[in-house]
Amino acid sequence: MSRVTVWHDGRCPLCRREIAMMRRLDTRGRITFVDVTHAACPIDRAAMLARFHAREDGGPMLSGAAAFAAMWRAIPLLRPLGIVARHRVVLALLDRGYAGFLRIRPWMQRVVSAASAARDARRKT
Repeated sequence: MSRVTVWHDGRCPLCRREIAMMRRLDTRGRITFVDVTHAACPIDRAAMLARFHAREDGGPMLSGAAAFAAMWRAIPLLRPLGIVARHRVVLALLDRGYAGFLRIRPWMQRVVSAASAARDARRKT
């Protein structure tokens, strides 16, 4: 299995939750997670924040569904999905789904932030 570097938005509540889950699933420590909000970016920071990016074994920068597939291939449990995503038709379908997700992401971020704030408020009382 390859080593993968994943860049993510550490300020995004959705990203933080997803990265936390991927860290737990990365039982072999093959993924390096880089918070774009606190680190140097290999490409434009705005582009890094707009889409998910990853790089396998120093290869080309991947974004969108291809980046997710690279990350999945590094995680034993998700590896079969990552391998299937190498097929261009499957990757195209995943990328369409990711584009749809990006349209609703701002709304989802607000919902998750509000839920987190409410949970934190309950804990304080």
